[in-house]
Amino acid sequence: MARPKVGLELTEILEVAGELADQYGLQEVTLANLAKELNIRPPSLYNHFDGLPGLRKKLAIYGLNLLYDELAPAAIGVSGAEALLAISKAYVGFARTHPGIYEATLMAPDPEDVDVQQAGAKIVDLSVRVLQAYKLEGDMALHAVRGLRSILHGFSSLEQRGGFKMALDLDKSLEIIITAFIEGIRKGR
Repeated sequence: MARPKVGLELTEILEVAGELADQYGLQEVTLANLAKELNIRPPSLYNHFDGLPGLRKKLAIYGLNLLYDELAPAAIGVSGAEALLAISKAYVGFARTHPGIYEATLMAPDPEDVDVQQAGAKIVDLSVRVLQAYKLEGDMALHAVRGLRSILHGFSSLEQRGGFKMALDLDKSLEIIITAFIEGIRKGR
């Protein structure tokens, strides 16, 4: 493996890649654009990534870790519906603040990659812990996590694409949706 250029750290590169993604869209995060932004030559990036797929993988992991870092504090000191609503708001807030990085979390070149799986597993584990207040176990807990993720991703995606044109408070809509989800879990036990 080639030795990274002195002074250029992976975290710094990923921060800049994330800024590019958030500002211009994930499709604009190329090795050439990233190198230009970092004021280096594109071949220097091969010291850190195995081409564009390697960059996308590292950016996905970086994004999953950032998302976890937003969700985890939201769940501290609260439980039940309050915790579920708090992590839901944190999730949607992350997608609003970091639309390109959020997209990267969904677009890892190989979602079966062990490193990508480990980063995503932290979010699943956190969600399962939050849902423990509803006494869900085993597969039912995982089904609920899938349902929650589907709601939050759908909401975030529709919002990002301008799908909510009515003059209604989006945060209130999210709260109503999550409350309905919670009621569904309670009845489904």
